[in-house]
Amino acid sequence: MLNEKMREARQQKGISQTELAKLIGVSRQTVNMIENGDYNPTIALCLKLCKALDKTLNDLFWED
Repeated sequence: MLNEKMREARQQKGISQTELAKLIGVSRQTVNMIENGDYNPTIALCLKLCKALDKTLNDLFWED
């Protein structure tokens, strides 16, 4: 399942996958895989993503 919420939040902040990856300490490929639904991040990584994107867990990962 695509993570459009995360992709949209990243784009709204005006940062690339590479920039986000550097902020949270992972590779660009990991960010890409999360956005494409090919990788389920750990809760620790989810929290880093939320902090970097100024979003809550619900904002990024709760399914509507």
